[in-house]
Amino acid sequence: MTHRVAVLALDGVLPLDLGIPARVFNEARKPDGTPLYSVVTFSLGGRPVRTHEDYRIVVDHDESVLESADTVVLATQEPGEDLLATGALPGELAAALDRIGPQTRIVSLCTSAFLLAAAGLLDGGRATTHWTLCDELARLFPDVEVDPDVLFVDNGRILTSAGGAAGIDLCLHLVRLDHGAAVASAAARRCVVAPWREGGQAQFIEHPVPQDTDRSTSATRQWVLDRLAEPITLEDMARHAHMSVRTFTRRFRSEVGSSPLKWLAQGRLAHARLLLESTDLTVARIATASGFGDPVALRKHFHTHLGLSPLAYRRAHSAPEPVTAQ
Repeated sequence: MTHRVAVLALDGVLPLDLGIPARVFNEARKPDGTPLYSVVTFSLGGRPVRTHEDYRIVVDHDESVLESADTVVLATQEPGEDLLATGALPGELAAALDRIGPQTRIVSLCTSAFLLAAAGLLDGGRATTHWTLCDELARLFPDVEVDPDVLFVDNGRILTSAGGAAGIDLCLHLVRLDHGAAVASAAARRCVVAPWREGGQAQFIEHPVPQDTDRSTSATRQWVLDRLAEPITLEDMARHAHMSVRTFTRRFRSEVGSSPLKWLAQGRLAHARLLLESTDLTVARIATASGFGDPVALRKHFHTHLGLSPLAYRRAHSAPEPVTAQ
């Protein structure tokens, strides 16, 4: 059975963002080409929807699809004056969201995080939204830990993304969680997008342009990615960039949205996941090839970030062999 995704279109929806879930999920397929997801778009009452642009759209479904959905996506809608003033959802929308099952995954794209927060679904958790409205989200919903520096936040059942193309990043992340890096990378290639973008939305926030704009950490990041198996230190990275450690760390965080060592650990973990999915290398060899050094360190990172051992991850995410006709 395919994974059922229901995408909610409300008045004021951004058309580009509305199309992201179907575009990404419909490109996730088994080796024989069978779709892994089925995506439907719905509106409240099945009514036509006025978009953020100069046209309306007609959908074929209403909120009854919520009762059978495995994942629900709230397409981008900027928060209205009433929501910003009261922090409350309109009654019809609140009633619709109540129809979502307790195990159903719920995703917001961009500023639709305000809708999840107003429904109480983000209380006590971490979330993000477009960087221009992160302060407003934190002010209006003080029980939500708002992170303005990331492309998306995965809290398990509830996920939120930053603005625009971050919705693509989040949908590919879900494909990666459900079916592994190989399937997600193939879907990304079909969509002609990067399977994984470095850093967070901090790199897109408007900052004063530094005087030495020709200096960047991008060459050093590529240098590191080409040498993940080596014992690279922060000092090594700064030396390669011809900067002091302090200057390199500050510039790296400004460009990427995280510290150099955190980024390095994420890169090593991503490489280890890919090797587990696409090769039959032992855990020890993968630990060495990805720069963790030994299996103990690799297992620790997998348990901390993924909640699985490397072998359990391999069993869950290895791509099946294509079935050949006899």
